[in-house]
Amino acid sequence: MPLFRRDFTQLGCLLLLSARVPWIGKAGASPAAVQTLQLQPNGWVPNNPKLPVLIYPNAIAITGSDPAAAFETPFNANGWPPQWRYGVFDYHHYHIKGHEVLGVFAGTARLMLGGPNGPVVKVSAGDVLLLPAGTGHCNLGSSADFEVVGAYPPGQQGDINRQAPTPAQMAAIAALPFPDSDPVQGDPGAVRRYWRPHT
Repeated sequence: MPLFRRDFTQLGCLLLLSARVPWIGKAGASPAAVQTLQLQPNGWVPNNPKLPVLIYPNAIAITGSDPAAAFETPFNANGWPPQWRYGVFDYHHYHIKGHEVLGVFAGTARLMLGGPNGPVVKVSAGDVLLLPAGTGHCNLGSSADFEVVGAYPPGQQGDINRQAPTPAQMAAIAALPFPDSDPVQGDPGAVRRYWRPHT
């Protein structure tokens, strides 16, 4: 059953990690589970028919002079090599050629997932989102300092798509591989728990 905007108005607190690379969440927060969001096709936005969006609230502590590195190190160690530091585009788009993990290392934003009129998720520094290929996303508004680290499994990329996919592109989304290892938690992790049973 799809979740609607009112169901995702605020992210939770600390996610305790049991990963190949151990990372500690924000000090003083209490444990919170990974949140899932299964999206249905929405007009020209395909979303992913099998894999839910994974949301990791307050997953990584923001410390030091280079907070982006706090995300890049575990992403890389867990098989999701980082490819860029930037914001999130302010128009609806999705990726065919890559499952995308976004680590928020500065600022806050309101992201609409799943295409026009989809659910809105509020994110802030320390949060991580894992978007399976096909998932629509758009920045509705953010603080001036909002930035994320973007990473993909090896050989994948964040191609920009703003039209309905062809049948061949839908097949490519369904067949796109990904590592066994979770980008935040390592192995075992939420990817194995929530994605592997569906593949």
